Amino acid sequence: MKRADFDQLRANGVHVFGDLDWRGKCPAESIEQSSLVGWLRREYPDDIGALVIHTENEGQLRGGQFHQMRKRRAMGMTKGAADIIIPAGVSFVCEMKRRDYTKSAWQDGQMDYLVTAARCGSFACVAFGFDAAQLAV
Repeated sequence: MKRADFDQLRANGVHVFGDLDWRGKCPAESIEQSSLVGWLRREYPDDIGALVIHTENEGQLRGGQFHQMRKRRAMGMTKGAADIIIPAGVSFVCEMKRRDYTKSAWQDGQMDYLVTAARCGSFACVAFGFDAAQLAV
C-alpha cells in the first residue's frame, strides 16, 4: 500500500479519512471494523445501524474450492467489495484499513471497487481505523 494509491483514489472521487502520517501500534482491521459496526448499531439502531452490512469476500475461500467460489460469484460475491456498505439514498461504501495504513494491504479489486462505487454516485471512502470511519459516516 503506497501513499500514491490515495492520491489516485482522490482523483477518482474516493474520499480518504485518517492521518497518512500516523505510525505506530494499532488494532487489527477486524477490530476497527467491529467497533464501527457496533457504534452504528448502538447510535443509529432504526436507520443506518439497521442497514449496515459486511460482505464475506473471496479471501474466505482458498485453494481447492473452485466450485464453491464459482457458485458464490454467481450468487453475487464481487471481487474487491468494500468492508462496510450502507445501502441508503446515497450508498456509503467504506474500505477499512488499520490506523497505520502501512500495516494494511490492498486486496485484488478493492481500489477498482471504490472507484466504481464513486463513479456510480456512492459516497465511497477508505478509512484508517475506527475514528476515521466515524468521521466518514
